[in-house]
Amino acid sequence: MRALRLTAWGEPATPTEVERPVPHGTEVLVRVEAAGLCHSDLHVIDGAPGALPYRLPFTLGHEVAGRATALGPDAEGVTAGQRVVVYGPWGCGACDRCAAGRDNYCDRRDTLPWHGVGLGRDGGMAEYLLVPSARHLVPIDDLPAVQAAPLSDAGLTSYHAVAGLRDALGEGSTAVVIGVGGLGHLAVQILRATTASRILAVDVREDALALADRSGADFGTLVRADTARVLRTRSGGAGADAVLDFVGTDRTLELAISILRPGGVLAVVGSGGGRLTVAKPGVLPPGFRLSLPFWGTRPELAEVIGLARSGAIRVETERFPLSAAPEAIGRLRRGQVRGRAVLVPD
Repeated sequence: MRALRLTAWGEPATPTEVERPVPHGTEVLVRVEAAGLCHSDLHVIDGAPGALPYRLPFTLGHEVAGRATALGPDAEGVTAGQRVVVYGPWGCGACDRCAAGRDNYCDRRDTLPWHGVGLGRDGGMAEYLLVPSARHLVPIDDLPAVQAAPLSDAGLTSYHAVAGLRDALGEGSTAVVIGVGGLGHLAVQILRATTASRILAVDVREDALALADRSGADFGTLVRADTARVLRTRSGGAGADAVLDFVGTDRTLELAISILRPGGVLAVVGSGGGRLTVAKPGVLPPGFRLSLPFWGTRPELAEVIGLARSGAIRVETERFPLSAAPEAIGRLRRGQVRGRAVLVPD
């Protein structure tokens, strides 16, 4: 079968012919129908030797949806032919958190040579994917795979981030989304579907603000010298109750802190390398809370799929055949992808 594999750090991923896996034990073979492309894939491709615990080579792709086609003799909880999305942050499978479907916060995560499917383990940028257990599969029924695949990270991570600050987003509250890309546009929709907050969006691109508007934001603005003042005014003067930063640079973190009201909460989702200094006294608002969400839980993924099937959220996607993965990766690097890039088998 064809697969897009990382064979050397800092080098482009290589289209390769590999043997189709055969499931054993509890394993499930999934015929891939769609695989999302994420900035995390770029971070992995560009990684310096030793920066990540992953062992080369492996197939990329951590947002995967498809159809279970073959089951190991001990596989339970899925039937052959069932359409599924893959829960990506595979943990040790033995600790209490993994048992509860919270592999994203596995107690042994720091000791594992992988972070999940396509992140140190073979992923879904291939024709088939071998999943170690059906516990990593969530049914999608009739939801199109091109929609389901990005929901397993872009949707799940955004949902998990919003869930962590939902207690601050009651009636009359304001939430600010910084960075309206693959995750940010879903965060806007999830905020609209699950909270009563006023939603303000910030980006450096006009087309991203148009995407925010289509996703249900109440107001959008470009980053300018007066952005903090504009956002404070739009929030009623007191500032935002919550900020979700999907960029994570020094500049966006500074903006986030400048618009939070006392007791506000900041969720930093983007991995832009920014730093925040915690000092008391200092510039942080009194009562400030910080969240560093990582992916999400398996039960939350089922909830995200439910929202999508109800029509409450929809991923804006650009489709590419698997053979055009290098083109899609290049466009993602240049910031030319609208919403989420999704690879589909040729």
